Amino acid sequence: MDLLDIARWQFGITTVYHFLMVPLTIGLSILVAGMQTAWYRTGDRRYLKMTKFWGKLMLINFAMGVVTGIVQEFQFGMSWSAYSRFVGDVFGAPLAMEGLVAFFVESTFLGLWIFGWDRLSKGVHLACAWAFSLATVASAYFILAANSWMQHPVGIVFTDGRPRLDSIWAVLTNNTVLAAFPHTVFGCFAVAGAFLVGISAWQIWKHHRDTVGKNPGLERRTEEQNEDRKVWHGSLRLGAWVGVIAFAGLAISGDLQAKLMFEQQPMKMASAEALCHTEQPAGFSIFAIGDVGQSNCEDVKSLTVPYLLSYLANGDLHSEVRGVQQLIGEYQAAYGSHYPDDPRLGPYAGKPVDYVPNLPVTYWGFRFMIGFGAVAAAGAVVVLWLTRKGRYPKWRWWTPLAVLSIATPYLGNSFGWIFTEMGRQPFVVAPNPNPSGVDGVFMYTATAVSSGVTPGEMLTSLIGLTSIYGVLAVVEIFLIVRYVRGGIAGVLPPEPPEGKKESDEALSFAY
Repeated sequence: MDLLDIARWQFGITTVYHFLMVPLTIGLSILVAGMQTAWYRTGDRRYLKMTKFWGKLMLINFAMGVVTGIVQEFQFGMSWSAYSRFVGDVFGAPLAMEGLVAFFVESTFLGLWIFGWDRLSKGVHLACAWAFSLATVASAYFILAANSWMQHPVGIVFTDGRPRLDSIWAVLTNNTVLAAFPHTVFGCFAVAGAFLVGISAWQIWKHHRDTVGKNPGLERRTEEQNEDRKVWHGSLRLGAWVGVIAFAGLAISGDLQAKLMFEQQPMKMASAEALCHTEQPAGFSIFAIGDVGQSNCEDVKSLTVPYLLSYLANGDLHSEVRGVQQLIGEYQAAYGSHYPDDPRLGPYAGKPVDYVPNLPVTYWGFRFMIGFGAVAAAGAVVVLWLTRKGRYPKWRWWTPLAVLSIATPYLGNSFGWIFTEMGRQPFVVAPNPNPSGVDGVFMYTATAVSSGVTPGEMLTSLIGLTSIYGVLAVVEIFLIVRYVRGGIAGVLPPEPPEGKKESDEALSFAY
């Protein structure tokens, strides 16, 4: 592998790993704030137990997300210095805003929430929960604004070969981020919902095993045990409802985002469909048999839904959708057929530019994104049906399947981001054919990598970071499993003895 390949692998591995933490933190933080709101309004101890248990798991994931996220911005300087110089004047503002929100608002109010259980009034403590939860969402918005600028450059003037920020408002209201933000947030709720379903199902199974399983036919439980069972059943139902609503939001926002991408990055969307030749009307490919890696698609046979791709692209069943072969010529005419003959580009200097992204990755990544999301939604519907009116299925494979279902929205999110970023290649900053942006502002990925780093140094960095992330994965899984097994008792101490104030148990409540 050359320097560019190693740099891309490093950024891809660390970014996908980091994004495993992000959706759970965003989705779960809002749900935990909602649980605490229910406790504040009703005084029902079940909601307190839900808040404490799911809040503990959210905090573990949050801490790991911070540790792994810091590396992302350091990589801009380490591996992508040319890219950093090119986008620095634009990215400085949204990334600074994200840093202020993340390291001041989020961390401040999260700290108050962690240690303020018995020191702050219930109302103030609840306000802290909402403050850090909404700050987490705002932080994600600023990151997405920066990423969306790479997909669709706006709000700049192009001088001396570099973009200069002209309007931060244009960057923050980029139509690309306005479409990507709700889609991303709904994806976060899908992850959080599946997380609640899987762990709650396991807890119900464990609860049944510990109270009934040892004495078949005996259903005697203490009042506390009955309350705990209601906690898990309520969490299960909440997770399922969140999953269903999230998938509906994903479908609507995804349709809007796809129409925008057909307009802004037609090659990405043609590759997502393995649409090698222009069609009018165009059918949507459900799956393909054959080698989708060839840009002429001569050996590919697809099962398609007639007219659907035309509608998804333009809202018209009979519209034309341009294929890969036609778009290659358009891209070459607009942006050149060869890389600049610059020694800093190494083996890419003066070579032809391949404007077609990796077709198998974009085609199957798009389908895996949709497929895993649909499986997660179908599972949530099944859970709602089987657990209606206090019921709970007892067949053998129910619990293992519920636990495994946690992975489905994670995989859907991951494949979605892989498709989004890989489908933009060979650009790291995509050109903007839309009149709302500034045409001619683009950057090839091959020109973005750090020229002063050797492949050996980059490979050492790749191995080191991957190894560290592997260790962090073990730590996170260990902590999550430990506190899941501990259940409510592991995060909520027993009631204080009679005559002793609850405030005397301050350290017991500290997270």
